[in-house]
Amino acid sequence: MEGFGQIRVLHVLGVLGLGGAECRIIDLYRNMDRDKIQFDFLVHYSPEKTGKKSPTSDELMAVREPDYFDNSVYKLGGRIFCLPRFNGKNIVEYKAAIKRFFAEHPNEWKVVQGHMTSTAAIYLPIAKKAGIPVVVAHARSAGVDNGIKGMATKLLRAPLQKGSITDYNFACSREAGYAVFGKDLMDEGRVRIIPNAVNLKHFAYDPEKRERIREELGVSNALVIGHVGSFRYAKNHEFLLEVFAQVCRFLDNDDLNQYSMLHGMRIKLLMLGSGTLMEDMKKLAVKLHIADRCIFAGNKSNASDYYQAMDYFCFPSRYEGLPGSVVEAQAAGLQCLVSDAITPEVNVTELVSMMSIKSEPRDWARKIIDDLMLREDYHYDPLEEEIRLNQTLTQIAGERRESIFETDDTPDFDLLDAGTGFDTINVPDKPSKRHRRAIEFSIGDRQQSSEYILGKLKAAGFDVKNQAKMMSAFYQRGYF
Repeated sequence: MEGFGQIRVLHVLGVLGLGGAECRIIDLYRNMDRDKIQFDFLVHYSPEKTGKKSPTSDELMAVREPDYFDNSVYKLGGRIFCLPRFNGKNIVEYKAAIKRFFAEHPNEWKVVQGHMTSTAAIYLPIAKKAGIPVVVAHARSAGVDNGIKGMATKLLRAPLQKGSITDYNFACSREAGYAVFGKDLMDEGRVRIIPNAVNLKHFAYDPEKRERIREELGVSNALVIGHVGSFRYAKNHEFLLEVFAQVCRFLDNDDLNQYSMLHGMRIKLLMLGSGTLMEDMKKLAVKLHIADRCIFAGNKSNASDYYQAMDYFCFPSRYEGLPGSVVEAQAAGLQCLVSDAITPEVNVTELVSMMSIKSEPRDWARKIIDDLMLREDYHYDPLEEEIRLNQTLTQIAGERRESIFETDDTPDFDLLDAGTGFDTINVPDKPSKRHRRAIEFSIGDRQQSSEYILGKLKAAGFDVKNQAKMMSAFYQRGYF
């Protein structure tokens, strides 16, 4: 494919909202050399407002309501086109619209990359027949919804498992690859795993952003458990709310003083995202008597800033392809408790723990509180553990005096020791290799651990800048 000049790639999606796939593609787009590679987008919209069963792209775009990323696409130099939304009954009209679309845009794209795998077996063969040199199916989910919709999705995806429809198959994780393309293609090595990469430095821990967002939310002295995800079945918000309710009960009824270090602290659940189930979840919060402790923040253009405001990240999804939000949370230095039903590729750093959603919400709640108390053996001696715990609580609640015996007149004992011989006795030994690792990574110190965490995520392939270079080469050559 060399020698074509600027190459245009057509990405096929359902919408251009704040979903995981859309965020990842736009992040990639922003980091591409757009003098060489340009992206266009083919999305879907209900044809009802046009009064036609198989309207043209122009007719649909005239009635389509703009999505979240529309302006970003236009500013980056991309174009947006539209197909009538497939509903299972309009297969003839849907195919006719696709054929007409590619006939109206001959030789414009060198690659068509289909992220909407539910109908990829319909639109990719038509694109190939229309003369597109390379067609790609990109699996971004490892599961389907319950009921008839899920059964229909599996049926529509089935032809992708034959391997004859596409030139390349991509998946964000092995689980997504097996779920969409099947065991044979995966075991034959005919599916390439491309992680959902993010701009890691954009999510790195920033105490100034943390302070600003916490003040904006009114949680400056609160302990904040966070979640980022659209309100839909896969994200399992009802379980999240039940877990949070148990956390509140544990802390409100701690008669044995097991969690005395957290007594008196306000606790909040901060949820970013929107979706069809949001109103149901607000009602559930009222039913669980936690509504006053829940923040339904909606979609945020500066979502990376809100990770800074959190103290912990809980993600009990029923299924995922590879959740970028868990990668983003790790980049922000947050401890994460996530469902073991999602792909293990997301378990990159020591910050992640996995637990079954078949476990009781109280088990998840106890794990969260124990993590916040630094109960597990992440540290090498009791004194260091106490110091790190104090650092964590200071980040949450602000500065406080470390000892009830400390006053403004307390002398500097290190200065008094100077020249007496005691100053040499109290010099710590040279840290061992194991201890040096503890210095560069400590769950209780997000700022100190940031470079170490970002390094591990980058090494695992989650840096969008490196991925942009790799994908740019693919789009230009047409092969890896």
